[in-house]
Amino acid sequence: MISNRSETDIINVVEQRIWHSMEEGQFENLAGKGKPLNLNTNPHADPAEDTLYRILSKNGCAPEWVELNKEIRNKVSEWRVALKKAWTSKCNGNDEEKWIERCESLKKQLRDINDKVFRYNLIVPLGRQMFGLKWEKEVARLEE
Repeated sequence: MISNRSETDIINVVEQRIWHSMEEGQFENLAGKGKPLNLNTNPHADPAEDTLYRILSKNGCAPEWVELNKEIRNKVSEWRVALKKAWTSKCNGNDEEKWIERCESLKKQLRDINDKVFRYNLIVPLGRQMFGLKWEKEVARLEE
């Protein structure tokens, strides 16, 4: 772990070197100077994969993980509406047995959603992974 003092020292050294290079004119003859940046490509992505995504995008297609993300978000939204409806019905004094039945159905749907999340996390770029849902946390949100 870098202490605050040594981090500040590193930043100061880097800034000094940048200013020194600027004073010597080392930034004057850079390729692309005065031209807009190309933000359509990711310099860190595999060029073949980047080309593939660009072709798919131009033709109205999306990678599987993008479509799966949309599907998961829609399913979660629908599921939460159904859970809220069942919870409201329970709170209004309706049949406890019906609540238990509905809970079993909702728990099965939640397992299906979490299976999709698991599959999504296997194919999505690392920084885009998502958490699954937990029954207890979802019910606790309604109790608040």
